[in-house]
Amino acid sequence: MTLAQRMKQLRKEKKVTQEKLAQVIGMERSSVGKYETGTIPSPDVLSAMSDYFNVSIDYLLGKSDVRHTAKDFATAKRHGTKIPVLGNVAAGTPITAIENVDYDDPDAWEEIPADMAESGEYFALRLKGDSMEPRMLNGDVVIVHQQSDVNNGDTAIVKVNGDDATCKKIKKTPQGMMLIPLNPEYEPMFFTHKEIQTIPVEIIGKVVELRGKFR
Repeated sequence: MTLAQRMKQLRKEKKVTQEKLAQVIGMERSSVGKYETGTIPSPDVLSAMSDYFNVSIDYLLGKSDVRHTAKDFATAKRHGTKIPVLGNVAAGTPITAIENVDYDDPDAWEEIPADMAESGEYFALRLKGDSMEPRMLNGDVVIVHQQSDVNNGDTAIVKVNGDDATCKKIKKTPQGMMLIPLNPEYEPMFFTHKEIQTIPVEIIGKVVELRGKFR
């Protein structure tokens, strides 16, 4: 079953219209229509729909027939949980974070321990670019805990100007926030508090694990 089919099924079960679902999630009705015809939502939308329908993201995406939620992970400690690799994220200048993904491709999924999955919402992104070298390389996958703030020194996924995202080390200052690459050939990006609000610049998750490829 596809995401589009699952969404229609869950809406009918809950007896809600596209318009009502859009209001609950906080989006336009036309966006719900696009998701029900094959467009893949962003991680925060997937999370919001998962919470609203009280099902796992795996179930929502049609990759599992078990409606397990965070409460159910306690009974499945020995089993891993698959999370989607939702697209590419820049380890360079910002690029569009979420690209079209073939969810029938085994490389579109990463597995995390059940106890990790129980602790919050996670997704994976594939790095593109070389600004985080030598620690993070082009093609590596990062596991991301969805959260809106991080501590100084954490590596985060940051959306810039709404649609674009980048993976950078975070440094907060009294004047604003700096996105720092590990590659010295790249300059840090600094945003004032005003720019953070107006551009906007938004932290969408903390990188908690790096999964590199054999090279």
